[in-house]
Amino acid sequence: MCGKQIAPYGSWKSPISTELVTAKTVTLIEDFVDGEDIYWVESRPEEQGRYVIMRCTSSGESTECIPSNFYARNTVHEYGGGAFTVLDETIYFCNFKDQRIYRQEPGSPPQAITVHEGYRFADLMVDKRRNRILCVREDHTGQGEAVNTIVSVDLSSPNDGQILISGNNFYSSPRLSPDGNKLAYLTWNHPNMPWDGCELWVADVSDEGALRNPTLIAGSATESVTQPEWSPDGILHFVAEVTGWWNLYRWKDGVAEALYPMEAEFAEPQWVFGMFAYDFVSPTRLLCRYTQNGLWHLAWLDTEQKKLSPIKTPYTDISDVRCGKGFAIFFAGSPTQPLSLVRMDLDSGEMKVIRQNFEVSVDRGYFSPAQPMSFPTTNGQTAYGIYYAPTNKDFTAPEEDIPPLLVISHGGPTGSTTTTLRYSVQYWTSRGFAVLDVNYGGSTGYGREYRQRLNGQWGVVDVDDCCNGALHLVNQKLADPNRLAIRGGSAGGYTTLACLAFRNVFKAGASHYGLSELEVFVTDTHKFESKYLFTLVGPYPDRKDLYYERSPINYVQNFNCPLILFQGAEDKIVPPSQAEMMFKAVRAKELPVAYVLFEGEQHGFRRAESIKRALEGELYFYSKIFKFELAEPVTPVEIENL
Repeated sequence: MCGKQIAPYGSWKSPISTELVTAKTVTLIEDFVDGEDIYWVESRPEEQGRYVIMRCTSSGESTECIPSNFYARNTVHEYGGGAFTVLDETIYFCNFKDQRIYRQEPGSPPQAITVHEGYRFADLMVDKRRNRILCVREDHTGQGEAVNTIVSVDLSSPNDGQILISGNNFYSSPRLSPDGNKLAYLTWNHPNMPWDGCELWVADVSDEGALRNPTLIAGSATESVTQPEWSPDGILHFVAEVTGWWNLYRWKDGVAEALYPMEAEFAEPQWVFGMFAYDFVSPTRLLCRYTQNGLWHLAWLDTEQKKLSPIKTPYTDISDVRCGKGFAIFFAGSPTQPLSLVRMDLDSGEMKVIRQNFEVSVDRGYFSPAQPMSFPTTNGQTAYGIYYAPTNKDFTAPEEDIPPLLVISHGGPTGSTTTTLRYSVQYWTSRGFAVLDVNYGGSTGYGREYRQRLNGQWGVVDVDDCCNGALHLVNQKLADPNRLAIRGGSAGGYTTLACLAFRNVFKAGASHYGLSELEVFVTDTHKFESKYLFTLVGPYPDRKDLYYERSPINYVQNFNCPLILFQGAEDKIVPPSQAEMMFKAVRAKELPVAYVLFEGEQHGFRRAESIKRALEGELYFYSKIFKFELAEPVTPVEIENL
């Protein structure tokens, strides 16, 4: 404690500024290997959230691949993913502005290979033998719900694709076998999300490119399957949930064969396209990642001996595994390292960082390490989370002072939090907040049974777990019961509002583009999630009563604490009307409330000025509600009824 200044929690001066959170930070999204070259996509807040394709050559030189007026992001399912692929240095990518596919050959500007803007494309892969792109297409040219199919886009002249497979509500992951004679793909129907129930099919591919004899390989309406990939010798591998855990399988001699059954998850929910949980270095050896107890691991799997060999790494969060000749790449992070694109030499095991979310320019004495924790929750069950203690090498709080707690409810809700170092969390802890990032029942990484706790119970189980996590820390005197706040985005925003409407634990809340009225999410949202609540809440309109009972907007009379809302004006997933209704209702109740609308933003904030405004606005809000002085001035927000 020697030499530290004494100041109340929340009032500590921190070098982790909003400028550092945004100007020095990019988001790493997708990676790819083409020969000896490594490609990835990064989103840059300083460029209005533009998605840029980058390349690193074998010499270690990194360059930007696409012109500054292009933005490599697609919006199939609104969340996108699988927006680019590369073959022999020619890049094929989806452009955000018009959603068309472009081809960019070395030394030439991008040329559109699709025509109309009413089509969206994802999961691109090149069928070199037939000179075409295979991909998922989402057709928005007609009336009503968009139509999803798998199509082939001929590369000889611009066209919008020829339908190969249609008839179901959703498709993903078209994967061509090494000899080009078979195509694997995933498909599912309403009301399922792909992690609820999904099917893996394989079809023969004729010389002309048509699909014949489609055969169901794995999965069903009640069993999830994901991540189909072919080994170099043409054996289909995939991740299936037969035992209640997402484990690796292969299809051999007409049988689905488990490769290494264990109580661990080798994949995660398919919220976006273009996810890669494993890749092959030989016909019988693959590199994979798996998670146990909230921590991710890297391992070799010998598919003949069925032997898993964990690889020692400094990382606790690993994703998007890709293998090249003599090397592998993946995204990885840890409590002391930001998310990074890592290159691993396959012979020596040496790991080298190619690109980081941000350069660590702050003394580590300002960082609070992520601490996985479990805590008791409703019905004698256990829930999980990541705890961060308030930490700042220059400050300590007055004796007997207990820190305010910020509980984070992640989105999804079938998602999970991460242990990777994030300035957006350290922003709070370095100023004197404790943080609990909750993996409530329904989260990924703890098996199907834990994930299905939320089925029919959204607005109950997640709410209980967030409240019980906060109370657990209060009981340990790690959080001030009078200064408990909860924040979350999207589904996490809903949980935030539900905690304030249905429980009396938190003293303030911050909803970032969160749902306030569930019925609207069934009748006025995008196709991908339009039936999601059938599983999380109940069938609609049969259980319309539940939708009413679980909607915070209908129980504003129960609110007894301040609220701040942040919303993107162009959000197609959670319309601005959701935040506006809640703002007006809380204002009418004469509680302190603030509403910040960001023009040009969609679902999630990508622009530097929006991210900065939201962080500073939320900090300012808490300073007024919890009555502590800020170490440095921030741009205020207008708080009504204060």
